[in-house]
Formats: sequence, structure tokens, C-alpha cells
Amino acid sequence: MTMIAPSTCRVTGGVDTHGDVHVAAVINSATGRLLGTESFDTTTAGYTALATWLAGHGTVGRKARRFNGKTDAVDAE
Repeated sequence: MTMIAPSTCRVTGGVDTHGDVHVAAVINSATGRLLGTESFDTTTAGYTALATWLAGHGTVGRKARRFNGKTDAVDAE
């Protein structure tokens, strides 16, 4: 797993959930640039590692999009 130094940028993470692993992606919230992807086990340790990995890329934004409804176009982004 690759870690980078924490930055002051705001980031957004997305997770594609599966039975044994979750695949996560993190993007820079301001630019939309993909910063990285990684797979994590679906265990307590895996969830902790995912959260740590995500926070290592910057300040994690809150899940406001989720509360605005679900659409295929937004999910594709």
C-alpha cells in the first residue's frame, strides 16, 4: 500500500464494495484529479487501513453527495 504525506487539499473518496475486498479511489475535490486507488480487505483492520489511506491524501470531505440522492450520472463520476 502506497502512502503519501498528508496535504492540505480536500479529497473525496469512493468505494466499490465487494464480499472479500473493497476497492477505493481518492480524488482531489478541487480539481477532480484521481490521486490513487487501492484494495482493502473487508475486515476491521481493512476498514481502518482504508480510512487511514484516504486521510493520508488530504482532508476528507463529508458525504454530502450521498444525501442529495442517487443518480447514474453522479455515480459514474
